[in-house]
Parts: sequence; C-alpha cells; structure tokens
Amino acid sequence: MQRRLTTLLAADVAGYSRLAGAHEEGTLSRLRALRQELIEPVIAANGGRIVKTTGDGRLIEFGSVVDAVRCAIEVQSKIAVRTADVAPDKRIEFRVGIHLGDVIVESDSDLMGDGVNIAARLEGIAKPGGILSKRSAQR
Repeated sequence: MQRRLTTLLAADVAGYSRLAGAHEEGTLSRLRALRQELIEPVIAANGGRIVKTTGDGRLIEFGSVVDAVRCAIEVQSKIAVRTADVAPDKRIEFRVGIHLGDVIVESDSDLMGDGVNIAARLEGIAKPGGILSKRSAQR
C-alpha cells in the first residue's frame, strides 16, 4: 500500500440540487462553461491534478498548500466577478475545503483515506463562495 502526504482541495456547487431542480439544462450549461473557461485553467496554472469528479464536485491534489490556497482564492474571486450580475437564487457558487493530510494512493492514481474525508467534510461546512481549511493547511 502506497501512502503519501499531499494537499487536497475538495469543491462542489452550493445548492446544486436546488439550481438543477429549477433549471437543469441551464445550470449544467453554465457549470460546464465555468469549468472549461475558468476553473480548469486556474487548476492547471497552479499545478493541480483533478483526482476525481463527482457530479457537481471535484477532488484536486496539489503538491503545495500554497498552490492549493492560491488556486481556491483565484477561482472563488473570478467566479464572484463573473456571476456578480446573476440573480442570487440562480448564482453558481462553490464551497471549498482544503486539507494537508496523509492519503492512500490506489493503482489507478485515485486517492483514498482520512485525508480525503477531512477535505470533503471541510468543503461541506464551508460557506457558499468560501474556503475552509484546517489549521495545518494554513501554515
């Protein structure tokens, strides 16, 4: 079993079920555009690797806490600017959790373990448009 210390960024769309329920095709189209035009280029520019996608969410690995935080701040800032004129009830906003932790590396390069779980829990309690990290990732 291979283990390593890494920085994980977990992100998902706050209120995605509500947004999709109100206008599924429009929400998906706007989300795809955000990913292709904004999010994925920022992840790549900051050295991130998308580990897995889960519907409206992503798990991203970074070799550096600084790179993960920079990426999160840049994405959140750019999304806020891009969606400023969208009605609040139709706005796509991400919640982001960042955690520096130990993971198990699967044979297909997927990451598993407590480090992943903690990043996901942090993301789940972050405010829409916000970033939440454990103290260890803030150093």
